[in-house]
Amino acid sequence: MAELPLYTKEGKSAGTVAVDEKLFGDKVKKRLLHQVVVIHEANQRQGTASTKTRGEVEGSNRKPWPQKHTGRARAGSIRSPIWRHGGIVHGPRPHDHRLTATASMRRTALDSALLAKILDKEVGVIEGFEMKPPKLTHQMAAILKSIGYARSILIGTDQKDRSTVLSARNLSKVKLVPVAEFNAYDVLKHKNVLLTKGALEALVAARKTS
Repeated sequence: MAELPLYTKEGKSAGTVAVDEKLFGDKVKKRLLHQVVVIHEANQRQGTASTKTRGEVEGSNRKPWPQKHTGRARAGSIRSPIWRHGGIVHGPRPHDHRLTATASMRRTALDSALLAKILDKEVGVIEGFEMKPPKLTHQMAAILKSIGYARSILIGTDQKDRSTVLSARNLSKVKLVPVAEFNAYDVLKHKNVLLTKGALEALVAARKTS
């Protein structure tokens, strides 16, 4: 059993929470994590970079000068790639970089990412959030500072709450999403993971029933 630090709604230490790390797999599957990260980043590419070939650049098709008896090198077109303002050879063209991952791959990769964070002691649990306007962002920043999280953090909740979302969205390097929308890439990208108590219970319950 792993002991995760527990914090109050104000960010104060309140002991620990025990969780069976075996629910997230027997080991961290690094090759799968690498594969899923590569797929995720490939799918973020727009693939719109494009250069013009010699058939697309502006210019005449006329032969610049006769083939022989001019003393100059042979030339057939001013749009030749070896000429200034000519076409580009083997340049980037619009391309679909999308790759696919099965649901099983994504689910197993997420479990491995969470297991890695638990083993590295980078997962914390908070009893919940009670954000009251105004100054929602100020309240969230104070809670994270009290906990001691100074680097990037992924906050997982069991359900969407408007006040909590508004309190976190303007903080740099802080991302707040329901655990139902977790993915391995976000878990690995952020240094720490902070789960509400309800979110942790949802993660455990889902893996006990699967």
